[in-house]
Amino acid sequence: MIIYNADDVKMPVFPKRKISNWIKRITEKYQKRVGDISYVFCSDKKILEVNKEYLSHDYYTDIITFDYTENDVISGDLFISLDTVNTNAEKFGVAYENELYRVIIHGILHLCGIDDKAPGARDVMERCENEALACLSVEPLL
Repeated sequence: MIIYNADDVKMPVFPKRKISNWIKRITEKYQKRVGDISYVFCSDKKILEVNKEYLSHDYYTDIITFDYTENDVISGDLFISLDTVNTNAEKFGVAYENELYRVIIHGILHLCGIDDKAPGARDVMERCENEALACLSVEPLL
């Protein structure tokens, strides 16, 4: 089950059913199944608090993924800072919705086992994000 929550921000408007179906199709490409996934959309202030409390990191980020995956069933809590999503959309010259979807699937790719910290891993992650986003752009609105 995929649920979407907002903590200290207004819930972003996007086609939740379509995005949930897209997430399920992407996980299937990685031979995974969707378990319990909770998205928490929040502010920079909130994500900084989470980053400090749980990861001992003192910086802003667009997403923090807490992975509870077991075997081939992906589960996790994904915190997304809408402030940083907006900042990054402006910085990279892309539509806010496109950046939001990129971050949404970025967390799912982490749950599927794709890393972005090792040398060269960021390129792999970006390729996987782009492939997933291409799948979304050709899907009908459900």
